[in-house]
Amino acid sequence: MTVKVKKLRNSAKMPTRGTTGSAGMDLYACIDESVTIEPGGLKIIPTGIAIALPDSSVAAFLYARSGLGVKHGICLSNGVGVVDSDYRGEVCVGLCNVSDTPYTIEPQERIAQMVIAPVVMAELTETDDLGDTDRGEGGFGSTGKS
Repeated sequence: MTVKVKKLRNSAKMPTRGTTGSAGMDLYACIDESVTIEPGGLKIIPTGIAIALPDSSVAAFLYARSGLGVKHGICLSNGVGVVDSDYRGEVCVGLCNVSDTPYTIEPQERIAQMVIAPVVMAELTETDDLGDTDRGEGGFGSTGKS
């Protein structure tokens, strides 16, 4: 599969994989100066790239980088970012700081990872009967702790 990437600024970096087995491609902060995210703060960080996915059978999903999340409390403000196949604007990353310490994003810092994954374009049908299962309507925690 080929995904076209357009650099929107000269300082933009192409997404890269850390290893040959990496599912995610690192996205880089395309900023001219440092940006500090205060505790509880939110910032939108541009990557300087736009992408063209081949069709609606795939989407790009943006995830936190585990090092930033676990070590510094920097995660995506919307949990997971979704780049739809028909979007052609700049890919930006909404970051939040859930720690109690300010964190500074530096120009060209790896800020998120992008995974290209399949999407099922399901057709929805309204019904009054969903059928029975062993679990039924058992919700959060209904299958036990372990």
